Amino acid sequence: MQSASGGTTPVHNLSQREIYARALELRTTGKLFPLDQPRLDNTFKGSVSRFCEIAFRLRGCRRVLDVGAGQGMLLSLLSALGHECHAMDIEDPGRTYPAMYAGKNITSCACNVEVDTFPYEDGFFDATTCCQVMEHFTHSHLPTTREMFRVLRPGGIIEIDVPNAVSFRSRSRMLRGKHITWDYEKCYLRAEPILYKGMSFFPVRHNREFTRAELELLLRVAGFEQIEVSFLKSRRHREGFEKIRSLGTALKDAIPSLRKSLIAFARKP
Repeated sequence: MQSASGGTTPVHNLSQREIYARALELRTTGKLFPLDQPRLDNTFKGSVSRFCEIAFRLRGCRRVLDVGAGQGMLLSLLSALGHECHAMDIEDPGRTYPAMYAGKNITSCACNVEVDTFPYEDGFFDATTCCQVMEHFTHSHLPTTREMFRVLRPGGIIEIDVPNAVSFRSRSRMLRGKHITWDYEKCYLRAEPILYKGMSFFPVRHNREFTRAELELLLRVAGFEQIEVSFLKSRRHREGFEKIRSLGTALKDAIPSLRKSLIAFARKP
């Protein structure tokens, strides 16, 4: 199989469970992220199940772009699995998190993905990902999704995951007289915008969470086909006595539509 770059696509025959085991091994040996950074370990524990599902769905995709890559945990895993990885964020992730990106097959650059044209040619990637990012957008999600469409090869895969606006947590908070988004005074009432190209941006907060129908609509209008949107289980990696807490999480996840997050996969025709 040929990738968008013209080379041979790495073969990934691992099951999702085997990828998970590999991720745990990489974490233990310090090859996924520096062991002396508990914040990154917390990110790993909360996201590893989701990232392993993404890695499983992207097996065979050689060149991958992560839009809004941040700390780079997903790309660190994909790089270890043999993918050629590219990271974009409002600030260059490789400079912001040098210990995370150093020595890995990851190229990074700064890009305001809400309004900038991605610095890649048409059809450059086999897959694009966008994890827990679009809820921070101040403006329309469509231009960014169309850019992801543009840089994908025909048949390429897009992945987007976002918070579920009608999750159990959100409904519970509203019933208790609380809002589903962030602290009002700090993040909205007194928030100062980031100014860029004559526009205002408020990235350090949730500006819009999604329903399943809205995420489907976004991908469809952007031109994607074979759209699959599902409710993501709230799995957190726990060890020892912490595993008892997973029972409560499982109960909250019992009704799929009330789960915390949505995850979507689709293909460019």
